Amino acid sequence: MITIIIHGLDQFVVGQLSKEMSKSLANLYEVDENEINFIAPSSMVFHNGVDQTSWHALITVKAPKKTEVLQKNIADYLIKMIKDIAVNIEIVFTYFSAENRVEYINEDYPRFITEENIISVADEYEDEDDEEESGDELFDGNIFKGFMGDDTR
Repeated sequence: MITIIIHGLDQFVVGQLSKEMSKSLANLYEVDENEINFIAPSSMVFHNGVDQTSWHALITVKAPKKTEVLQKNIADYLIKMIKDIAVNIEIVFTYFSAENRVEYINEDYPRFITEENIISVADEYEDEDDEEESGDELFDGNIFKGFMGDDTR
C-alpha cells in the first residue's frame, strides 16, 4: 500500500488529485490502483505564525522499502501535478518493510466505495422528511407574549 498524505491543500482539492493521479501513480509504482491511497487531513500549514495553506504543500509518501528506487520519478510526477495548485512543495518519503504492514479486507463488502456503488442514506430519507414538514404551519404570533409581564402584544 502506498499512502500519500497532503497537508496544506483543501480536502476537496486532494480528493480531485486522488481521482486524477491514482492510476498514473499505480503505473509508476507498478502496483494495482487499489494500492494507492490519499489522505487529506483537516489541517493548515503555518510558518512563523502565518498561514501557508495552498502556498506551501507538505507531502508525505509512505511506501514499501522496495519502491525507494522509484523516488525521483514519483517526486517529479507529484510536483508536476501539484505545482499549479501550490506555489511551494515539500515531499518526504518514508519507507517501511513489507513485514511491518498488516491488512484486513472484509470480503462481505466492496474494498472501496466508488461512484458506482455509493449509497446515499440522506436521499432515502429526504422524501419522508419533506412529507412530515409539509404539514407543519409557521407560527406567526408573539412567542414572548406574557414573558416578563408583557401581555400587551
